[in-house]
Amino acid sequence: MPINVPKELPASDALKQEKIFVMDEDRARTQDIRPLNILILNLMPEKERTELQLLRLLGNTPLQVNISFLRTATHRPSHVSPHHLDNFYTTFEEAKNRRFDGLIITGAPIEHLDFEDVTYWDELTEIMDWAAANVTSTLHICWGAQAGLYYHYGVDKYELPEKYFGIYEHHISDPTVKLVHGFDDVFHAPHSRYTSVSREAIDANPDLTLLSVSEQGAPFIIMSGDGKNIMITGHMEYDAGTLAEEYERDHSRGVATAVPENYFPNDDVNREPPHRWRSHSHLLFSNWLNYYVYQATPFEWD
Repeated sequence: MPINVPKELPASDALKQEKIFVMDEDRARTQDIRPLNILILNLMPEKERTELQLLRLLGNTPLQVNISFLRTATHRPSHVSPHHLDNFYTTFEEAKNRRFDGLIITGAPIEHLDFEDVTYWDELTEIMDWAAANVTSTLHICWGAQAGLYYHYGVDKYELPEKYFGIYEHHISDPTVKLVHGFDDVFHAPHSRYTSVSREAIDANPDLTLLSVSEQGAPFIIMSGDGKNIMITGHMEYDAGTLAEEYERDHSRGVATAVPENYFPNDDVNREPPHRWRSHSHLLFSNWLNYYVYQATPFEWD
């Protein structure tokens, strides 16, 4: 949230030069406030777990947020009960006549497929087209980030030689950008994916800004110039134990996944991994909600 200061306070100029969000008394008196309406397109198989992870982060701000969950009509998930979907989820046909302040498109375990081979690709592109005119800002996560980069900006994914799996250090290119306000120069984030996107292709696109890369140089936080599309290639929403559960699940299926890098203490799978990215997860979501949704969305859409 912004700080409200007297209009002529000398410190306000210095704060503005540091890109700290300052609101003077005149604007504060005339600012209308209402709940934010956020739509979550949940493409993850274990929907109830993803709901909890995202709601935990969206609920940690002073803003009042109304949440709606969206599911695909062209694909019926098998890892969640029909009762849960029918009671708590809506379809795009039911939601498309509304406008939303923010949209979150989650990841999905379908990286091995070309985008056009995904059963709900046409539906997803229709949602992304609709969001351009009916959503203030969209946050894309992991596969959802790759889908957004491909559809909106022509940046394709490519297969990695092995699963990019673990907790990695990341660096910020410009700490004055509001999305990463408060971030440390180096911070940790989880990744779990078999594909990546080209840093060169992102750098070459004038509509995109690369805000953060991993220690290996992999793109992590990418933002469009207007802030309407924000792509996060990892999983900042993950709990401390999520990668451990993925590791165990892979091995139970006969997939020889390596131990997640920089995750278990001393690479001992019997030890509990620390949650080293929690604070930056909350910062990322609160910055997105404040600067790119709340401060940018109209009070009345019409």
